[in-house]
Amino acid sequence: MDSLDLARSAAVWAGHQLSDGQGEMLEAYAEWLIHEAIPAGGLGPRESDRIWGRHIADSVAFSAAWPAAPPEILDVGTGVGLPGIPLAILWPDTEVTVLDRGGRRIRLLTRAVRILGLENVRVAQGDVFDVADEWSGLVFRGSVKAPEAVGLAGRLLGIPGTAVLGLSRREEPPDRTRDLVGIATALGLQAEVVGTPPEILDGPAWILIMRLGA
Repeated sequence: MDSLDLARSAAVWAGHQLSDGQGEMLEAYAEWLIHEAIPAGGLGPRESDRIWGRHIADSVAFSAAWPAAPPEILDVGTGVGLPGIPLAILWPDTEVTVLDRGGRRIRLLTRAVRILGLENVRVAQGDVFDVADEWSGLVFRGSVKAPEAVGLAGRLLGIPGTAVLGLSRREEPPDRTRDLVGIATALGLQAEVVGTPPEILDGPAWILIMRLGA
């Protein structure tokens, strides 16, 4: 069933816990996605029926890359706050920057952050290819092409640093995975492909975790 339970399962699988208060915040975010983000075109019109498994719990599963809350995360091309906002709810002491180029999405994100009262989230408008500073945490969820994401991880990660790239929701990791791992390794990153068991979400999911100096 598509519900908060999927996000709780994803958090436990990743080695973390969601409190009742965090669960309530995720439910408020789910309501905002369904009633504001989808009508505004931030997600497809049919996504409301799978908002937990396909989007929120999938975002929480990104936390598997960190054994404890990281100090900061840059969510590249966040769209309507995925995965940045669920991670910010999971880790209230982590400074999360949600970056997107679109003006309408920025207005949506600003409203979501205000409604949810997320003091640890900064909304930023811009292009990731113009970002020059280093980050200890990066996440990419369908925002740029996978090889570009690996290249950006190599350029933007500080030491120590961890980046997570969402690869696929198919039964098997994509054919290009070996190439992506090769690119990451050539850039000096430790790369690991991790699959989320299908019973955790609404199906299998694959992420590429890249670490620098870890």
